[in-house]
Amino acid sequence: MRSFPVDLARAQQEWSATYRQLAVRPGRTELRRRLYRLSAEVFFHPYWGQRRPSPAAWRELRDPGGLGQSDRAGS
Repeated sequence: MRSFPVDLARAQQEWSATYRQLAVRPGRTELRRRLYRLSAEVFFHPYWGQRRPSPAAWRELRDPGGLGQSDRAGS
C-alpha cells in the first residue's frame, strides 16, 4: 500500500465530499468551482511529479478509510 502525503489525501477527501454535495445540489456554481480547483490540486500535486498515477494509485488515494496516508505533508 502506498503512503500519500497528508495534504494530497485531504484534497482528495474534500474532492469526494464536494462531488457528493454537487450530486445533491446540481448547478451550484461555487461547488463546481471548488471541484475544479480540487481536481487540479489533486492531479498536479508534487507527489505525482515523477510519474502520473496509475489506476491502482487513484483507487488507493480515494480509499474512504484514509489508509495509506503519511504523516509528512511534503513526501
